[in-house]
Amino acid sequence: MKPIVLASNRPPERFYRGGAALCAFRGEYGSPAHEPEDWVASTTTVRGEESLGLTTLPGGRVLRDAIEEDPTGWLGDAHARRWGADARLLVKLLDAGQRLPVHAHPHDDFAARHLGRAHGKAEAWYILEGGPVHIGLREEVSQEVLADLVSRQDVDALLGLLHEIPVRPGDVVWVPAGELHAIGAGVLLLELQQPEDLSILLEWDGFAIDGPGEGHLGLGFDLALTAVTTTARSAVEMGALVHAAPPSGSVLPRAADEYFRLERLPVHGAAAIAPGFSVVVVVRGVADLGGLALAAGATVLVPAAAGRVQVSGEAELLIARPPAP
Repeated sequence: MKPIVLASNRPPERFYRGGAALCAFRGEYGSPAHEPEDWVASTTTVRGEESLGLTTLPGGRVLRDAIEEDPTGWLGDAHARRWGADARLLVKLLDAGQRLPVHAHPHDDFAARHLGRAHGKAEAWYILEGGPVHIGLREEVSQEVLADLVSRQDVDALLGLLHEIPVRPGDVVWVPAGELHAIGAGVLLLELQQPEDLSILLEWDGFAIDGPGEGHLGLGFDLALTAVTTTARSAVEMGALVHAAPPSGSVLPRAADEYFRLERLPVHGAAAIAPGFSVVVVVRGVADLGGLALAAGATVLVPAAAGRVQVSGEAELLIARPPAP
């Protein structure tokens, strides 16, 4: 098994605008209006869909099926012993052509108890093109107040509850499950998340989505909002959520390790990618990765059975991995 270059995998007609910056990053032509996400090495479907969102490998095989047939080869022996064929990772490239709505994602216990899902949805972002992000409450708020703002779609008040922070290329943002957030217009990012498509929408006015019908995951807002964190974030806590990534090595807070890992690898001549299932994104420059000639914007899936992969060139790579087993 060898590293595999992956083509774009963009679900069409998402409910928010974006796609042009994603195409530019990937070196592709086109300016789609509502294709703001590239689901990279995905074994996850768009909520409510049978296959949309799944990655198809060169030759036509679906990645999810390939992993189910050989979890050890793809994910590694230790991972397969603990989690079977569950890759425990979804990677996306996301282009916010407009500000996303204020929303949150459920944690593992809530998702298991109320939705019958194997995971919640913690996530983290590596910023490729900067702009504003809104995350974390400035003051504690009750679920009753949130419910009232949601029912009235008081967008200004909802946004006003959150810290607004400018982010630049090379910053990382850790978004624990339950944390209210919204990505600002113009931000292009690499997202690591648990492999689910579960969002609790507090805002939908002006977006192409049925918020009253879909925003609560079919649970009703009274229950769905109990999954939202309502405590305030101090300046110190915000510094742990949003900060500049170190120039190399692991870039996410330790709290993210139980969900996924992200490594920044500068390449100046020669380097190596340690063994294990990973998704590699070339952020800048050109590189030879295991015999594959890659330019900025390329995405590569590395099976565990590929072992240690040699890299050469002048480039910067981001290496996304599932949690350590």
